[in-house]
Amino acid sequence: MPHLILEYSANLNTFDAKATLLAVNTALAATGHFVEADIKSRSHRCDTFAVGTSSAPRAFVHADLAILSGRSLDTRRELSASVLAVLQAQCSAPAGVHLQLSVQVLEIERDSYAKVSIEAHG
Repeated sequence: MPHLILEYSANLNTFDAKATLLAVNTALAATGHFVEADIKSRSHRCDTFAVGTSSAPRAFVHADLAILSGRSLDTRRELSASVLAVLQAQCSAPAGVHLQLSVQVLEIERDSYAKVSIEAHG
């Protein structure tokens, strides 16, 4: 825990999802709220998307950060701000394109979450 899912519009041709995930993982580890090896992130490029109803060129990057329940609102705000700061540093809008960046912190019910770590034997 946590899990971060990054979605971004396909018209962000120069967006480096891998570098962004590494930067987000680094920022989340730096908050002190998570064990570094427990931070799992992945990205999804959205080839089919719509932003509003206008034909004006628009783009987005959105992060869902799922964490175990029980953290304070201040902590969730801190995590959201930390991820958004990374997105702002990593993302730029192509010429003439309006880019929206957003982060949502989701809580996973602690009592029903299950996890196991398996070490390779060799």
